[in-house]
Amino acid sequence: MENLKRYNRLTEYLKEKFGERVLKICIDGGFTCPNRDGTKGHGGCIFCSEAGSGDHLSHAKNISEQVQDYFTSYRSLRANKFIAYFQNYTNTYAPVNILKEKYDSALIDDRIVALAVSTRPDCINEEIVQLLKSYTDKYYVWVELGLQTSNDETGKILNRGYTSADFTKAVELLNKYNIDVVTHIMIGLPNETFEDLKNTVDFINKHNIQGLKIHSTYVVKNTVLEKMYLEGNYTPITLDYYIDSVVYVLTHISYYIIIHRISGDAPKDLLVCPEWNLHKKWVLNGVDKKMKIENLWQGSAN
Repeated sequence: MENLKRYNRLTEYLKEKFGERVLKICIDGGFTCPNRDGTKGHGGCIFCSEAGSGDHLSHAKNISEQVQDYFTSYRSLRANKFIAYFQNYTNTYAPVNILKEKYDSALIDDRIVALAVSTRPDCINEEIVQLLKSYTDKYYVWVELGLQTSNDETGKILNRGYTSADFTKAVELLNKYNIDVVTHIMIGLPNETFEDLKNTVDFINKHNIQGLKIHSTYVVKNTVLEKMYLEGNYTPITLDYYIDSVVYVLTHISYYIIIHRISGDAPKDLLVCPEWNLHKKWVLNGVDKKMKIENLWQGSAN
């Protein structure tokens, strides 16, 4: 009983699906975002660094070189199967012919079994989804959609540049083509209360999604959120609040959703606060402990 998993973790899901361990190759596709290039705004989301959540990636190299470098490094010895993961910025924000060229540039090794694309709900259309669908004969494909919160007023504070209605449209389109959807939400956003988190969970439950990423809100250098923090206009949440919030999310969503992560990793050299964000084990162990003590399971509150 000690080793029972109380929520559905991505690692086990992939192992079951592919029969063995599967690892991600994180790729910088050379994209930008519509709230960076002036289409919908400038500066990106207030919590996002200049690297667009890909601070550890090699931005100087082309896509094929990044993949080749991975396979010549020790990291590729840890598994036999891999996911080409387009991570930072908006990885569907280009004409379809350019997208195809970029995705194809990553899928250059037979050990790659999946294609994962992280993007914004307002950068999904039927033509793009049809392109993604074309890869499903050979690869497992999923699309990650940043929601962060269902509260559109918070969305304005974040400089998100899209609405919850945009999210709904994107999910419906991806559902139409049977492409798995992974949703990103963030806990501890400016001005958000626990009630906002509950509303976001309720909102997610009205959609047909297959995966969930739960992130804490952390402050990194050279962001608008850092400025807000330094001016006393943003207070980071505590570790205990975050653990309680994660457990609430896990127990109130569908048991069938795959949990891709329950903690966001800030780059150590850029993190301003909260300090506990550097200790991922504190989050993982804290959530496991609370769920075990209270005998809680994913979906158990539904």
